[in-house]
Amino acid sequence: MNVITTEQLLEKLDAGEQISVIDVRESDEVATGIIPGAKHIALGQIENSMDQLDKSVPHYIVCKAGGRSAMACEILEENGYEVTNIAGGMMDWDGELQF
Repeated sequence: MNVITTEQLLEKLDAGEQISVIDVRESDEVATGIIPGAKHIALGQIENSMDQLDKSVPHYIVCKAGGRSAMACEILEENGYEVTNIAGGMMDWDGELQF
């Protein structure tokens, strides 16, 4: 499983890279702020929502601290997706938030 820090993700976004960020937290957690442009799919919905994700692009998976996103990465990798876990999750995120 690929892993990057929140700082590395922020660098990619600041550089204007068009990347797919998937936030797997629950709805009440996402209400406190989400990475701008991220798509919200709760961990429990990942398997039923894979058809919404493009297999031809890499996806960066985030949760609160990195545990649930690691589980989501495992599920997606097993199904042929290129994924990267964001270590530290939203607890380490210093970038802008969208509400």
